[in-house]
Amino acid sequence: MKRILERFLLILIFSFATNAQSIMKNIENQILEVKNTFAPDKRMAIFDIHISEDAGGLVLTGETNLPEAKSFLLKRVSNSQIKDEVKILPEDILGERIFGIVNISVANIRTKPEHSAEMATQALLGTLVKIYKKTDDDWYLVQTPDNYISWVDGDGIQRVTKEEADNWIKSNKIIFTKNFGSAFENSEENNSLVSDIVFRNLLKLISSENNYYQVEFPDGRKAFIKNSEAELFSDWLQNRNCTKENVINTAKNFMGIPYLWGGTSVKGLDCSGFTKTVFFANGIILPRDASQQVFVGETINTEKDFSNLQPGDLLFFGLSANQNRKERITHVAIYLGDGDFIHASGRVRINSLERLKSNFSKHRLNTFIRAKRMVTSLNQNGIQSIESNPFYK
Repeated sequence: MKRILERFLLILIFSFATNAQSIMKNIENQILEVKNTFAPDKRMAIFDIHISEDAGGLVLTGETNLPEAKSFLLKRVSNSQIKDEVKILPEDILGERIFGIVNISVANIRTKPEHSAEMATQALLGTLVKIYKKTDDDWYLVQTPDNYISWVDGDGIQRVTKEEADNWIKSNKIIFTKNFGSAFENSEENNSLVSDIVFRNLLKLISSENNYYQVEFPDGRKAFIKNSEAELFSDWLQNRNCTKENVINTAKNFMGIPYLWGGTSVKGLDCSGFTKTVFFANGIILPRDASQQVFVGETINTEKDFSNLQPGDLLFFGLSANQNRKERITHVAIYLGDGDFIHASGRVRINSLERLKSNFSKHRLNTFIRAKRMVTSLNQNGIQSIESNPFYK
């Protein structure tokens, strides 16, 4: 009788364990499904949620910046009596200052909260970012207006409240329109520098006099910028006209700028940072990476040849899909016409898909994947105008 009871208890324990494992596996699948629905690209959304077991039963832990995704998940697993310990970002420790304004000409944003980490992207002076987390040594996990999420050194941003962020957006600003320049202490000749300035930097306008704009940095520093090198941001926005001619003219203005992994400024550009900067100058916000840009815009038929291409189209390169691998986009360029394209490769340069030309690139021809047209898709097909982005309104 004792052996029968022991065997029964073992069967019962095994049954409970098997059932618990089944529930855990089901919840893990639910988490994955919700993640794939709400946050398929970890570069643009945070959804780091896990299921585990403690003395009190099953518990959900982790964090997300998507409250709607968490709510959806909890509804999916509501019958499982799960303890909810998932944190919604931003962190409480940030208080009300959950926004930041880039306070230097170019802020380097990295994959980890340390200067030795890989650079993921850059954000320029005057750009508003959302803050989600901070470390003890003042690194901040931020999201840029193109939704890219990475870490920035706290010295690169001025933290502000929602009200202060709204005031910055609504304030009169100037945009620096030359590639490189300086902000001075006053409007006299040979005066001291306050900061370097680069193309696309935004500064709050105080006044305009003696051929200078008096401006204010996000941290309150005052400076003067030559008005021949800048323009009222509101006027600049109204004058954006994303035509193929304007795209090409803008692209050629960056000839020779060095390649920099993660670069989106004239201090250094990677391939997608180059295309992103060119289209921003023409009123369009493209996704950050080439592997993201390939999913927006209008697809152009290039199956037989390149005759359907037009200047300003984006050309994507990489590895085609086969039975052993998925498609991988690794490079992007802007088509110029007549087989030529301009891209950031070592430096911003012009190469060709035409075999008989001296600047022919065999590697790019052999790795060409597809072409997309952006100029016909303003505010559709994933193409967003600057004016429609809430961080610039």
